Amino acid sequence: MRISLIQTDIAWAEPEVNLQKYLGLLSALQGKSDLAVLPEMCLSGFGAPASEISETNQGKYISRLRKAAADYELAVTGSFSAFDEKTERYFNRAFFFTPDGLSYYYDKKHLFSIGDETKAYSAGNKLLTFKYLNWNIRLIVCYDLRFPLWCRNRQNEYDLLLVVANWPQARQKAWTTLLQARALENLAYVCGVNRLGEDGLGVVYRGDSVLLDYKANALSTLKAGLEQTETVSLDLEALRDFRQKFPAWKDADAFQFSEE
Repeated sequence: MRISLIQTDIAWAEPEVNLQKYLGLLSALQGKSDLAVLPEMCLSGFGAPASEISETNQGKYISRLRKAAADYELAVTGSFSAFDEKTERYFNRAFFFTPDGLSYYYDKKHLFSIGDETKAYSAGNKLLTFKYLNWNIRLIVCYDLRFPLWCRNRQNEYDLLLVVANWPQARQKAWTTLLQARALENLAYVCGVNRLGEDGLGVVYRGDSVLLDYKANALSTLKAGLEQTETVSLDLEALRDFRQKFPAWKDADAFQFSEE
C-alpha cells in the first residue's frame, strides 16, 4: 500500500481555505497513492471555538473531502470538529473515507484537558479497527498516543496505526518517542501526521511527521517546519513474516475495556 503523509499549516477556523489546499494536494496524488493522511482538526485547527467550526458527518466541508476520496481514487483520513445531532454534543472525530464510498469514524477517547478540550468536546469510548486494501488499520487522535493500553495491538488486530495530531513543538520529544514505542510494542507500522505553524491561540507546531516500520525504523521523516507531502510504499508480507519470526504478541497480557 502506498501511503502519503501530508504535513501542512492549518488556517485558523477557516475551513474553506484549508479545504482548497487539501483538494489541490489530493489531486496531485491521484494514481500515485492509496491513502492520504491529514492532521488532526484539519479543517480548523485545534482549539478553535467548537460552536463556530463544527458540522455533522454530512456537512459541507467534510462531505467534499469524502467526495475527493472518490474523485482522486485514494482513501483520505484526518479529524474534524463534529456535531452529533443524536446526542447534541461535539466530538473530535477522526474520519477515514475510501475511494469506493465507505466511511469510518472514530471519536477521540482521550481529550486534552490541559488544553480545555474537555470543556467543548465529549469523549468517545469505542476503538476503531477496519480493513482497507487487505490491511487492518487502527485510527487514533493525538493525545490518545500517550495511552498504551488504548493503542494495544491484541492478537495482531491491526497492521497499521494511524495517528493524526496537532502536537505542540514544546512536547516534540514525547511525540517522537511515543510513536517509536507504539511501533515496537505493537509489532505494527505507525504513521504519525502532525501539523505545523502557529494556531490562533499562539501555540506553535513544527510537524515532525513520521512513518515507522514494526522495528521503529523511519521509512519517512518529514522536515520540521516545512509543508511537505511524501509517499511511501508499505510491505504487508514483510510485517507478517517478522511477526512469525518474533511472535512476542503470543505472550501479551489479556484484558478487556469497559465502555464507560
